[in-house]
Amino acid sequence: MAVATEHFTALPVAVLTVSDTRDEATDTSGKYLQEALQAAGHVLADKKIVCDDIYRIRAVLSGWIADENVKVVLITGGTGFSGRDSTPEAVIPLFDKVIDGFGEIFRAYSLQEIGSSTIQSRAIAGLANNTVVFCMPGSTGACKTAWVNIIREQLDSAHRPCNFVGVLNTRQQLK
Repeated sequence: MAVATEHFTALPVAVLTVSDTRDEATDTSGKYLQEALQAAGHVLADKKIVCDDIYRIRAVLSGWIADENVKVVLITGGTGFSGRDSTPEAVIPLFDKVIDGFGEIFRAYSLQEIGSSTIQSRAIAGLANNTVVFCMPGSTGACKTAWVNIIREQLDSAHRPCNFVGVLNTRQQLK
């Protein structure tokens, strides 16, 4: 459940690292996202690492979007074109609505940092069962770009003119 103060609502956030090579000791991106969300006042609901497999990604994500105690999921990894990258293929079928602007804005910021290589990013986001899901590349730098420039503000109930806390609250009332 979200904990509200006058200007801020702490959200329960789950972090998923998609990787065939990372473990808890080497998962710098997942660790960054965990620390960043907690520093912003949110609550870590769960954290997992799963290999880059469509059905394993879907299984973890499906559990979280079915859990009313998870309001946001941050996924790092599996968004490129290399090897078995399959995060978009795994998560898009679960979305009720796609947040097109996230990928667009992420790539705009990323263009300033890594140039035309950003064309290989398939960063995406969407809403699934009143849960906001953000999928970003697996590098810690990409996670910082997404968090600092987009996600942090969109998870801040005081951010104006709009934020996803307001969207979640409105959608919850419609259920």
